[in-house]
Amino acid sequence: MRRPIVLVPACQRQLGNHAWHMAQDKYLHAVLRGADCMPLLLPALAVDADLEAALRIADGVMLTGSASNVDARLYGEDILHPELPQDPARDATTLPLVRAALARQLPLLAICRGFQEVNVALGGSLHQAVHAVPGMLDHRENVLDPLERQYAPAHRVKLAPEGLLSRLLGGEGEMMVNSLHGQGIARLADGLLVEALADDGLVEAYTVASAAGFTLAVQWHPEWRVEDNPHAMRLFGGFGQACRDYQEQQRNRKDDGN
Repeated sequence: MRRPIVLVPACQRQLGNHAWHMAQDKYLHAVLRGADCMPLLLPALAVDADLEAALRIADGVMLTGSASNVDARLYGEDILHPELPQDPARDATTLPLVRAALARQLPLLAICRGFQEVNVALGGSLHQAVHAVPGMLDHRENVLDPLERQYAPAHRVKLAPEGLLSRLLGGEGEMMVNSLHGQGIARLADGLLVEALADDGLVEAYTVASAAGFTLAVQWHPEWRVEDNPHAMRLFGGFGQACRDYQEQQRNRKDDGN
């Protein structure tokens, strides 16, 4: 049996005179080694993308982090910091992709920007600068630090009892996570269930209550050195198993002539 195929939407970047579609290796490696699935890049072609064609061959979807921010106008606000990078082609690809994947009951894993994308796609909003919100911590990394320090555990999150994340981690009630984001959830979209909170009350993980299959979105970066992190391996392992289950369900439907 082939490995399940996981769609990984690309970011669009301008390098020199040309636009490129790309994803960081650490995410693709985590899908391959952590979930035991085959990552397949989905270009950020926006309105020209045939999402249904891609979804027909997919067994799961993973949304990655990125240096760019989700366009604030998509949740009804002006962009407060236009100097920060934007990626309108990715926005126009991933937000409809989220809704289409959920409609197909595909397993969905979302990380950092992806975590924010799902919330916006379903009607939620974001803090454009978490550190400027009274009572909130500064969740950004120091970009001058070496990567090992940037991705080191930075703060605690408390897990929802009996939630998906807690079950994946063997019933644990809290864990330490890295923190490399300037934006975060302001208004959680209807139908999302909190799976983890930071000590300042910021939502750090959630699931989609109405989803028939596996859905999990996390604000931190479990993909970093995934094979060295038991928590991350359990998280990606749960996602990978959900993709295998979906693949098997689709095979059985074909065998039954449905």
